[in-house]
Amino acid sequence: MSDAILQASELYKFYGTAAGRFPVVREVAFAVERGRFVTIMGPSGSGKSTLLHMVSGLEPPSGGTVTLDGHDLYALSERRRTLLRRDTIGFVFQFYNLIPNLTVDENIRLPLLIGAEPGEGGPKDGLEGLVRDFGLEGKLKSYPHQLSGGEMQRVSIARALIAGPAILMADEPTGNISTSAGEEVMKLFRRSCDERGQTILLVTHNPRDAAFSDEVHFLKDGELHDEHALRGSDVTPSSIASALADLGI
Repeated sequence: MSDAILQASELYKFYGTAAGRFPVVREVAFAVERGRFVTIMGPSGSGKSTLLHMVSGLEPPSGGTVTLDGHDLYALSERRRTLLRRDTIGFVFQFYNLIPNLTVDENIRLPLLIGAEPGEGGPKDGLEGLVRDFGLEGKLKSYPHQLSGGEMQRVSIARALIAGPAILMADEPTGNISTSAGEEVMKLFRRSCDERGQTILLVTHNPRDAAFSDEVHFLKDGELHDEHALRGSDVTPSSIASALADLGI
């Protein structure tokens, strides 16, 4: 893809020793275009989180290449890779990773305080716009323990977006909150893509979450089954359910 922010090619990941290695990810190749919302979907243990860690520079692959924003990620020094990750990627995880002794305001601003370079895709109206869009008015002076699970996840997403990352990567972001709060979180992702042009890569086992995306790719036993990939208008709850049934997931 000519306008891909992220490209993975023939990615492998093995664990164990040479005498007893077993593959977690095998021959995975995909790309994420700028401004698209892409989901990698698969059951627990399929290799989704390992794949996300490899394409984000958190865990080196056993083989293959990752190109992030035009850079061969694992050809960079560890320091340059860390800086590229800091300035290019926003992370959202299942567990919110908020700093308990910082307020909501301070947690959201944290990437800016530790030196992340604001990207072109940053919110045009800054923190105030994120707070308004994410329904966090009146919460800026609160601490994480004073928030609901859904509110904490909204804070973590706002924090991930504050510096305008080129790509937002999310690992099971609704796995630790209620169904209704999870739906609100996914609507925020969808709006961020539609209204802010935010590129998103999501990994999930949840068909409801995957239905919010522009593309769905299916991972099973460490392999990407792209013959079942869904794109555009084909991304519907029923088509996702059909693909899962065909794959025996």
